[in-house]
Amino acid sequence: MRHTLPLTPQFYVTAPQPCPYLDGRMERKLFTALQGDSAGALNDALSHQGFRRSQNVLYRPSCADCAACLSARIDVSRFSPNKSQRRTMRRNQGLQRRATSPWATEEQYDLFRTYLDQRHSDGGMADMDVFEFAAMIEETPIRSRVVEYTDSESRDLIGVSLTDVLSDGLSMVYSFYAPERQQQSIGTYLILDHIEIAREAGLPYVYLGYWVPGSDKMHYKSRFAGLEVFSEGHWQPIGDPQRFADTQHPLSADPIAEQVANIQLPDILGHRK
Repeated sequence: MRHTLPLTPQFYVTAPQPCPYLDGRMERKLFTALQGDSAGALNDALSHQGFRRSQNVLYRPSCADCAACLSARIDVSRFSPNKSQRRTMRRNQGLQRRATSPWATEEQYDLFRTYLDQRHSDGGMADMDVFEFAAMIEETPIRSRVVEYTDSESRDLIGVSLTDVLSDGLSMVYSFYAPERQQQSIGTYLILDHIEIAREAGLPYVYLGYWVPGSDKMHYKSRFAGLEVFSEGHWQPIGDPQRFADTQHPLSADPIAEQVANIQLPDILGHRK
């Protein structure tokens, strides 16, 4: 099934499949290709409207009877760590950060496989081999970085984040870490450190992917001060998470054609879409 705007790019919809976040639900994704000289501008424009990047594709959940998946970002200027997050920063003072070009290594893949096997063995990426992993890291038509975190004493690789640099922030495309260090809250620390990276670079936002009300897997994101979600066509402070409970109602989802018609595109090929 294909839906298009009057001019490129073209948008498509995936076939329904079981939702990974809410039991008994089916998910679909609206997506378009990310390629060519205008890839950076398109990525920026659609990221500002709740889309995410996966290799050379931009996608956004577009389910027939649910609109619970809300793109989330942290407003760096409004963020202040709570007591638990300050403890997490202290516990991870021994980690060293290194940002590199998006190039996959065997050490990264070994950590990635350990992370999946222990944390997401039944997820959609569970069968990803080394070549698919390399494609996830390296196939990017925009400005991306691999941010590695190593133990300053053992020199072991502890955490990795594939991060895109947008015009207004950092987008954490995918992160993984040593699951045996769960007590150090490495996943939370990676987000906290990206907030600091954005602050140092003068970038106002850190994009976290999707927050889903009612999903235990996504609850941790609502604990970050300054969190915003893209809902009803604009970014807004999350406030009380309970107010988004009705996004799971069948009438909350707009028709696909209407969703596509409301997408704002950058000035590509000399035309405003």
